[in-house]
Amino acid sequence: MLRAAHLPPGVSPALVALKLSLIPTLNLTSPSIIRKFSSFPSLHAFLPKTFLPSSPYPLSLGLKRFPPMVAQPCPRASFSSGGSSGSGREILVQHLLVKEDDLKLLLELQQRISGGVDLSDLAVEYSICPSKEEGGMLGWVRKGQMVPEFEEAAFNAPLNKVVRCKTKFGWHLLQVISEREESLLQDIQPVELHAKMQDPNFFEEVQLIDVREPEEVAQASLPGFQVLPLQQFGNWGPEITTKFDPEKDTYLMCHHGMRSLQVAKWLQTQGFKRVFNVSGGIHAYATKADPSIPTY
Repeated sequence: MLRAAHLPPGVSPALVALKLSLIPTLNLTSPSIIRKFSSFPSLHAFLPKTFLPSSPYPLSLGLKRFPPMVAQPCPRASFSSGGSSGSGREILVQHLLVKEDDLKLLLELQQRISGGVDLSDLAVEYSICPSKEEGGMLGWVRKGQMVPEFEEAAFNAPLNKVVRCKTKFGWHLLQVISEREESLLQDIQPVELHAKMQDPNFFEEVQLIDVREPEEVAQASLPGFQVLPLQQFGNWGPEITTKFDPEKDTYLMCHHGMRSLQVAKWLQTQGFKRVFNVSGGIHAYATKADPSIPTY
């Protein structure tokens, strides 16, 4: 559980609620693991109950900062209140946040952005949101993952237009810098996975990830799964999009399906388009699909 002591210096306890409603995170109870995550902002953004830890393995997976849009000049921000529906799409959002009584500051920042200053630079300097450490980047979000006022403004904002909105956290300037079709995350039943694994081509077409710890894998494992222990997230998390292809179908597995579900949700925020979580984990696979697999 996140405590005030884990917050960066200068962040008031009132912002704990913001931090825990921002970007999907998982929290490991081990202090050494928390230290490993220090380079990842643990923000839950106006984000989701569905992303909040719900398993006995409360790891917090922060979002890494997304690189600049390659081969495109940084767009000059403009201001607008119009837009289109957000149904069936995800948006990549950055923002800055100031206190409710700092409207004058907000207007000054808005004028600076109109003059060509990048919102992310101002977020680093002025934002009171923990996302300031990442230039205000909140990552890819879908409808239902943000507080209503922020969601309405974000999903109705045209690309690259800076929009002002107010929430219970204060005043925001937000900018949608990209959009895409909503990614897929669904469970796959062990019997269905077992059937797919009988086809040798299956292993060439997909990516299989086992997030259990090495001592667990030693007791029971499935062929083709690459082991990425959850407690070593600090080692492999930063390189996930270089070692795995976000365009390929990706299957996640753990012991009972809870830890893998948390990682599956995190992979969505990193741009993975089709993610499948093995329902019930390897235990269900052993009891329902292949009794030759040991249980533990």
